[in-house]
Amino acid sequence: MREVAAECQHPALLFSGGKDSAVLLRLAEKAFRPGRFPFPVLHVDTGHNFPEVLSFRDRRVAELGERLIVASVQESIDSGRVHDPGHGESRNRLQSVTLLDAISAHGLDACIGGARRDEDKARAKERVLSFRDSFGQWEPRNQRPELWHLYQGQVRPGEHLRAFPLSDWTELDVWQYIAREEIELPSIYYAHRRPVIERNGMLLAAGEWIQPRPGEVVFEETVRFRTVGDATCTGAVRSAARTVEEVIAEVATATVTERGATRADDKFSETAMEDRKREGYF
Repeated sequence: MREVAAECQHPALLFSGGKDSAVLLRLAEKAFRPGRFPFPVLHVDTGHNFPEVLSFRDRRVAELGERLIVASVQESIDSGRVHDPGHGESRNRLQSVTLLDAISAHGLDACIGGARRDEDKARAKERVLSFRDSFGQWEPRNQRPELWHLYQGQVRPGEHLRAFPLSDWTELDVWQYIAREEIELPSIYYAHRRPVIERNGMLLAAGEWIQPRPGEVVFEETVRFRTVGDATCTGAVRSAARTVEEVIAEVATATVTERGATRADDKFSETAMEDRKREGYF
């Protein structure tokens, strides 16, 4: 983080309110306190976020006294930049355009994110500093070597970097760090009762954007979320883990990554994540 702040003119820290970005906030505190962060906090809001997560986002940023920029997918739809997929349909893929517009509008040359290589095979190709061209696109064959943890942060006007400090962490590493640092998370990361709908093998939270289709029923289940995102494509898992220690024990025995288990947008094809990353996704 310090290297990005030193080498780049206008970086930002991507913050979704999820566990990985909560860890990023703690790392930023350790890197720059007692001073302010040398960058704003940026959230790309699909308009389909879990209320608990948005509440947590606003409270945490306010507690830290940092500047929050919210880039709205709904505003991108209203302005004609992207096509509205319709009520209850995922807006996850639309985030790429909204993010690139925010990068352009705020003159950002680096975005610090919480992506990890263990989440998806496309993310396993990432460098710690991921180069994006003037169209915001990621080309895995056009990345810079990072031998001996030496990083090249130079970009030309219009280009930018995505910086991933947690690249080499696993989901278990994240939870162990959360336990050690006593980091607060949104309540949905822990077991709770919630109305859900089972769809394509996933438990989706029933609510404003997820309504039962023919043949589906709403039922209550004790669940938690391993990751957070657009509520229309982020599934829950059955769980009784109500504490950090219980979650750690559960994660230690998991055989499927959190994205593979709970993100419907990654199930469209074998290359779903890589296709979106080429479009400018996180």
